Amino acid sequence: MTERADPAASAVLETSKAGTPVLSLRSATLAYGDRVLWKNLNLDVKPGEFLAVLGSNGTGKTSLLRAILGQQQLSSGSIELLGEPVRRGHRDIGYIPQQRLIEQGTPLRARDLVTLGINGHRWGLPVTGRKTRQQVDRVLASVGATSYANVPVATLSGGEQQRIRVGQAIASNPALLLCDEPLSSLDLNHQRVVSDLIDERRRAIGSAVVFVTHDINPVLDKVDRVLYLAGGRFRIGTPDEVLRSEVLSYMYNTPIEVIRTRGRVAVLGAPEGYGVHDHLEHHIDDRGQR
Repeated sequence: MTERADPAASAVLETSKAGTPVLSLRSATLAYGDRVLWKNLNLDVKPGEFLAVLGSNGTGKTSLLRAILGQQQLSSGSIELLGEPVRRGHRDIGYIPQQRLIEQGTPLRARDLVTLGINGHRWGLPVTGRKTRQQVDRVLASVGATSYANVPVATLSGGEQQRIRVGQAIASNPALLLCDEPLSSLDLNHQRVVSDLIDERRRAIGSAVVFVTHDINPVLDKVDRVLYLAGGRFRIGTPDEVLRSEVLSYMYNTPIEVIRTRGRVAVLGAPEGYGVHDHLEHHIDDRGQR
C-alpha cells in the first residue's frame, strides 16, 4: 500500500473513515440465464491497492467493471464505493478503456479530452476558467503530454492517445481507477509507459486500481493482489498465491502449468485469452501444452 502525498487527492477519499475500503463487493453474483460468470464474490479493495483481474475470455472481467460503473446490474449481491452504493457516473471513479485509435478528423485536442475529465459531467456548455486550465496543464505534464497538448488527438500515435486517456481518467483525482485492458495493442515500450503512469498516480494520491488484463507481466511488479476468474469460480490473493499450477488446474478443471522465469509468468494449457502469458509459449509447442 502507498501513502497519499498529493494535496489534490479526492475529497471523498481524504475524508473517508480510516479502514473504509474504496470498493466493497458482498455476495456479488452475475449470471446470464443459466450461465454464471461469478457467484458470491466478496472483495474489499483498499486505498492505494493495485488489484489485477485475470481470466479467460468470457469470464466476466469487463462485466465486473461495468457493474462497478453502475452500467450492469448484478444478479444478486451489492457493490459499494466508499461505503455508498455504486451509481452511474460517479465522480470518484476514473475509467481507462482499451486502446482504440480515434477517427481521423475528430477535432478534439489533447487538452480538450483532459478537460472533459474535469467538467464533462456538467450540464450546458463547459466553461473553462483559469483554475481548470491550470489543472489540465498539471495533468498533461504528469502524463508527459505537454508537448502535444494543443494537437488534435486523432493525429497522435496509439501510445500518445492512451497517455491522454490516462490523463482524462485521473483528471478528477478519483478514489478508484478502473482499467479495461489499457495496454492492449500497445508495443512493449508504451505498455511500460502507460502502466508506470497509472502506478505513479496511484502512489501520488492513493487511488485504488482495478486493472483488467490478459497479461500480468507488464504490471507484475506493481500488483498487490490478483482476482482470477475462470469457469464460474474465482480466487483472490497475491500473485504467488493465485498463479500456481494446482490452483489454476482446479479452476479450469484441466492440467495447467505455471512457469516463472526472469521475473515473468507463463501459463501453459489454459484456454485462449486466459489472463497471463509470455513469449515462452511460442517455444514450447513440442510439449503440446499451448
